[in-house]
Amino acid sequence: MRKENTTAGVEPAVRPAMQIREQIEQDILLGELPLGYRLDEQQLADRFCVSRTPVREALQLLIASGLVEHRPNRGAFVHTPSLTDLLEMFEVMAELEAMCGRLATRRATQEDIQELQALGRDCEAALKGGDSNHYYRENERLHQALYRMSGNRFLAAQASSLHHQLQAYRRLQLRVPYRMRQSMSEHEEIIVAIAAGDVGRVEVAIRQHISIQGERFNDLLSSQRQQNDKVRS
Repeated sequence: MRKENTTAGVEPAVRPAMQIREQIEQDILLGELPLGYRLDEQQLADRFCVSRTPVREALQLLIASGLVEHRPNRGAFVHTPSLTDLLEMFEVMAELEAMCGRLATRRATQEDIQELQALGRDCEAALKGGDSNHYYRENERLHQALYRMSGNRFLAAQASSLHHQLQAYRRLQLRVPYRMRQSMSEHEEIIVAIAAGDVGRVEVAIRQHISIQGERFNDLLSSQRQQNDKVRS
């Protein structure tokens, strides 16, 4: 495995374990680490020039997301859902977020709306920086705020859990050309609709936002794997 410096070009606030997790996620999704591949802690520590502690933390995060499976007495192995499973998960995610949006539109206070608008500006600033990982982190803050503003803790917990399982795929699809800008436009539409109290508009906007993510991810996966095959040949 190649060695990588996890501190170069990365925001200081991001923990090494998060950086390692993001890189392993990318390697799994692009086929660099195939299904069933054993993830050796020491090899990963050598690759990223860190101790085994952040590697263990990164692997725990990956296990929680479903991209890695822990097998007792054997270690951690790459485990990815099928395309059918992914599409079904995105379908449910779209409905959960649409429900959050509907409730948030009915229940959000003026302070809540101002918070969403501020989070939208943070996403815009990240977009201008051109860093898809930074943009995703700001994007995640906005979505989590939307879940909370639904005023339904059970719904928020379910949406947050599924969001976490799809995190790697939602983050990676932002690398499709122009997708960050399109995502930002979709966020703006959602925020404006919530501020206007237009429940129907919010639900439509959120469903389109999430369903596009699934389609864009398939596009990205196909194009990236084709590029990888060309490099190998």
